[in-house]
Amino acid sequence: MKTNKILATLWDYFLMTVGSIIFCMAWTSFIIPNGLASGGLTGFCTIIQYGTGLPVGISYPILNVLLLLLGFLVLGKGFGFKTIYVIILTSVLFDALPMFPQLEVLMDEKLLVALVGAAMESVGIGLVLLRGGSTGGTDIIAMIINKFWPVSPGRVYLVTDMFIILSILLVPDKGIVDVIYAYVVMLGFSFGVDFVLMGNKSTVQILVFSSKYQQIADHIITAADRGVTALESMGWYSKQESKVLLIVARKHQMNTILNDIKSIDSRAFISVSSAMSVFGEGFEEVKSGVSLKKNTNKIEGVQQDGN
Repeated sequence: MKTNKILATLWDYFLMTVGSIIFCMAWTSFIIPNGLASGGLTGFCTIIQYGTGLPVGISYPILNVLLLLLGFLVLGKGFGFKTIYVIILTSVLFDALPMFPQLEVLMDEKLLVALVGAAMESVGIGLVLLRGGSTGGTDIIAMIINKFWPVSPGRVYLVTDMFIILSILLVPDKGIVDVIYAYVVMLGFSFGVDFVLMGNKSTVQILVFSSKYQQIADHIITAADRGVTALESMGWYSKQESKVLLIVARKHQMNTILNDIKSIDSRAFISVSSAMSVFGEGFEEVKSGVSLKKNTNKIEGVQQDGN
């Protein structure tokens, strides 16, 4: 057990290291050399660099300190230690990578630069967040909000980064075109990080119409390890009563389940639709937020409805 825990920890730090390298290269190889910017703390530090000449490698770790303390308080020591590791690593990388000009990709097509930078940044951040770490900045804010409310990290980035990007207009040599490209990077990153974080959690709802519903249901429960609900049904043309099977599964399980159903009954009628959110055993937990109530007697504590 101890060996497995050590290996799991090493795997976490390996993936966070890879993610940090990809994240930093998105900025030092594509975004910054081509004069672009984006949201987040890194984007804000980039804007500071454009306006004052202060390198990102200096402003980035300094501005992360306060948010890091907040992460300690809300998300626990484990989160804080991993985040400290990632912040130190990315700070070193932001200083070291610009020393290798051959890694810089200068392109006239700014839109392509923005899209490639956003894709790399979202993959890097996604790997870090998946292993419980963070590059700091708005990542910490996103994880804190997501801990209590069912709001995707991408949406948190979208709102907070809008205001950061507008600060580009304060830099003398920048204008509205730079704001537009920064928003392109931000939007690409927001959708990309949601895909990385939630792609393996996407769910589908499958309805199966078959006379062999009993055999199919037994197979799904044992082979696919998914629950099946049998709904009463009646074919209006035949006037025959039967059962419709309702199956909720991960998207990556869909093809296997469909193939299994067809192998049992090649004439089965199947309907598949995407499920926006699925909560319960085997899926996600409901995050309803923290509700605090104050009474007129100034009694300290949290009261629940009905008490």
